[in-house]
Parts: sequence; C-alpha cells; structure tokens
Amino acid sequence: MNLPEGSSALSYASPVIGPYTIDEFIAAAARFHGYAAPGLILGGFMVHEAKSHIPEGILFDAISETAWCLPDAVQMLTPCTVGNGWLRIFNLGLYAVSLFDKHTGKGVRVAVETARLDPYPTIREWLFKLKPKREQDSDRLRVEIRTAGATICSVTEISLRPEFMGGRGKGAIAACPSCGQAYPARDGSVCRSCRGESPYAGWIGGHDRRELGFEGPRLRIVTAEQAVGEKALHDMTCIEPGESKDAAFARGQVLDVGDVCRLQRMGRFEVYVEEDGQDGTWVHEDDAARVMARALAGEGIDCSGDPREGKITMVAERSGLFCVREAALEEFNAIPGVMCATRHAFSVVEKGQQVAATRAIPLYLERNVMADAMRVLEDGPVVEVRPLRKRRVGILVTGTEVFQGLVDDRFIPIISAKVEAFGCPVAATDIVPDDRERIGAAVRGMLARGVELLVTTAGLSVDPGDVTRLGLADAGVENMRYGTPILPGAMTLLANVGEVDVIGVPACALYFKTTSFDILLPRVLAGMSPSRRDLARLGHGGMCMQCKRCTFPKCPFGK
Repeated sequence: MNLPEGSSALSYASPVIGPYTIDEFIAAAARFHGYAAPGLILGGFMVHEAKSHIPEGILFDAISETAWCLPDAVQMLTPCTVGNGWLRIFNLGLYAVSLFDKHTGKGVRVAVETARLDPYPTIREWLFKLKPKREQDSDRLRVEIRTAGATICSVTEISLRPEFMGGRGKGAIAACPSCGQAYPARDGSVCRSCRGESPYAGWIGGHDRRELGFEGPRLRIVTAEQAVGEKALHDMTCIEPGESKDAAFARGQVLDVGDVCRLQRMGRFEVYVEEDGQDGTWVHEDDAARVMARALAGEGIDCSGDPREGKITMVAERSGLFCVREAALEEFNAIPGVMCATRHAFSVVEKGQQVAATRAIPLYLERNVMADAMRVLEDGPVVEVRPLRKRRVGILVTGTEVFQGLVDDRFIPIISAKVEAFGCPVAATDIVPDDRERIGAAVRGMLARGVELLVTTAGLSVDPGDVTRLGLADAGVENMRYGTPILPGAMTLLANVGEVDVIGVPACALYFKTTSFDILLPRVLAGMSPSRRDLARLGHGGMCMQCKRCTFPKCPFGK
C-alpha cells in the first residue's frame, strides 16, 4: 500500500467493479441481494477500491461497519463471508469497509465522507434519509452512484487492534442438558434458547410449548362453598391496602365453613385444592423454593425457613460481609420460571437480617426447567456471609505540618472511630514528617508491634513532595493499587506487606463523613482486598451525592 498518512481523495470513478462491468455487477447484485439496492452498488465501488490497495497474494479479512447492504458487496467480491468468519460485522452504523492482512492486521478502510457529497444531492438524501424511500428518485440515485463511485469515500491506512486479530473460534461445544442440541459451552450451563433468548413465540427449552403441554399439570378447582373440607393447593394472599400483605391461608390447610365468607371477601370465589396423583413431571412452588434455596445459600446463610407464599427468604446466620457471585446469579435468573433476588453485594449485614429470597414463578415448575436452574448452581452457592476479622490496626499519619504541631491531628480519631465500629482495636499510632526514611522506619516499627492492618493517612496526592508511597515501598509494601474510581477518595491506596493489608487514606477523609475508606474497609476485613479489576467496577455507583443528611450505607454510594 502506498497511501500517505491519513486519508486520500479519489479523483475518478472506476469503470469496473471487481471482475464485472458496472452493468454486470448491478445485475449480479439483483440476483444475490434480491434487488439492486443502492447501498450494495455503492458498496461494490468501495470494496473494489479497498482491494486495489491490498497487494497480490495477501490473505485478507474484512470488517463492515454496517449490517445493511455493504456486507453483501464484500461477500460478492472477495472470499470473505460471514459463514467462513473472514468477514466480521461491527455494526457501528457507519458506511465503511476495511480489508486487512490476516497476519499483520494492516490494511485500508474505505468510508463515505459527507463532505464530498455536495455534487451528489440525491446520494445525500438517501444516506441521511432526508426523504422517505418511496419519495426518493431511485433512477437518479443510481446515476449519481455510478458517476461518483468511490470518489465520495476516504481511503485510510489502518492497523487492527491485537484483541481483534485471530480466528473466530466457537470454543468447546456441549450438548444442552435441556434440549439436547449442540451449543457453545461458553454460553453457560444450558443453551441460550433454553435460557429464554429464543426469538420464537411460545418456545422454551428448545421445544414448542405445545409439545411440552405447557398449560401445566391437571389442577382441580372448586367453588369456595365446595372447598369446605378440602386442602388448599397453595398459600392464598390477603392484601389490606396500606396495612398488610400476608398469606391468609396456607398450603395444605383444611378449609372449613367459616372460611367461605373470608375467601369471598378476598375475591376468591374459586379455589384450587389438592388432589392425589399429580404428574411427576411438575414440581410445586414450595418444593422448588426449598431445593433452590439450599443450592443458592452458602456459608453464613440460613435458608431453613418454611416457604411463605411460595417464597423462601434467606437470612444471615452471622454478622459480616454479604457476598454474591453476580455472574452465577444472573445466569440463574435467566432461566425462565425461577428467580432469586438479593441485597447489594458487599453490604455489611447483621445476624438475622434478610439477605436474599428465591421462588418459582409459576405454581408448578416443569421438572426439566428445575433441572436447568440447578445445573447453573453446580459450581457452588451464589450467596454467603463472610465474617469480618477483628484486626489489630496501626494508624500512621504523615505530614510535616502535623508532626510539628502547626496543624492539629484529626486523622487518628476519625480512623479510630471507623475501625473500632467493626470491633478492631487500635494497637499503634504514629505521626511522622514528610520524610521518606522516617515513614519507612515508622512502618517497620508498627509491623514489629504486631499490627495486622496498617492505615496510612495523607501524603497521597500528586504533589511531588508527597513521599508516603516511597517510604511504604522502602518498608517492603508491595502490590500497590494507587487510585480508585470513587469520589471522594480517588487517591486511595491499597497494598500489602506480607500478610498485613495496607490502606492509604487521602486527606479528603478529614472533610467528608463518607469516603472510599468506608467502602473498602469491610472488604479488607473480610479478606477480600479488591484487585485492580474489582476497583474498576466500583466506578459505577462510586460517586457520593454529598447529601446534607448522610444515610450511608442506606444509599447508592459504592453499590
């Protein structure tokens, strides 16, 4: 390719498109595409232009930046197709196509440039949809496209990003345990169709609902008067608007004469009652909830309660940090017919607090759907409560102005109050000037006194005079993660020295009641000091609203 850096303007329209004359290409396009779409004709000129910049003998791939018409031009004029994976469609909504060397990623991008459309008003009308299709002058449009060809396009040298190089492999293939069909194992424990993503109406589990008899098991329904002496098939809820919502009748409860009037006041003029010999292909909502709750609940979670209105509520068996395997929870909830709702992950909970709940959506759940939901949970529980370890804390304040007494220290009482709220005793405190050697020595001194969590304060800004991080490094502190996408607290530092965790708290903690320290401290105490990737996720919800009356943690901050 001999292109100058940047874009080149073409000064003429090619008289041919690949192996075709223009008229032959238009006829071939009509056969391939169904009709000679203007976008396909223009795409032919663009692909022909791109190919002219690829040296003979080079194996190339293609990218189309629109899903409309242009991919068909690539498939007509090159060996690249969607099926063989050499043509990839990144639907950016741009009328542009690229061809590039399979091995080096270097090639050219041809794109329609709006600045070059002034001589071609009908092309502009078509591209910008300035007129409805029925009002466009199709004949004039084709004439302008034949005249303009690729001269309305820029041609730019490109180099593909490394992550987009290489083949488009399917990865491991598995047989879906629900429908039995082959699917990419990376999609999860069942295929995407069985997870409810099928585009077909009435389709579940890879089969038509009618084949499965999706109307449900045979149920017996009687009038409220006829229900006397019968057992209720499910909990029946009574709602008093603004006052209460609870099960007025429980599953298996024998209904008597006195219940008839109450049922009718609730709007229950017909009642489903138990019947022997239910089809074994169905699972009652209560039984499904018990099984799912036991599989969802991990350490520190009690799910032993009885179902209420078809739902099992899980509670914390101990105080600690509530943790959720979010990807597994999402996959579980993608199975049609089941659900689990939880508190926010990384919430600090007290023993006895409700943390999650699960249930089947229908009264009776198909057993094969139940099996799909349980396969998602084969890798282990989804929710747990981790205990917060009561660590011996050392607080190191850095700052010459504080060391010399020019400014009263407020960090030690602030940090002490926060760690003591989690039962962590303050084992050592120290104030040192902004001196690298003094900081390193102070850290080593605290480690010698058995500190299990070291909290350093101040000296973490971008000011070149702030040497706290250098002193920490001198004392053996490693794995520093400096900077978090949390406000206030962007310049927070996380690290460790051996088994001792280190948290560097920036000066904003002197002014703001709630900062990144309040979000990160419980995770560190639970043995879950965040990785760089974990910290990156905290940017979503990491902006404190600085409310006049702070209600943290009962607010969106850090969630």
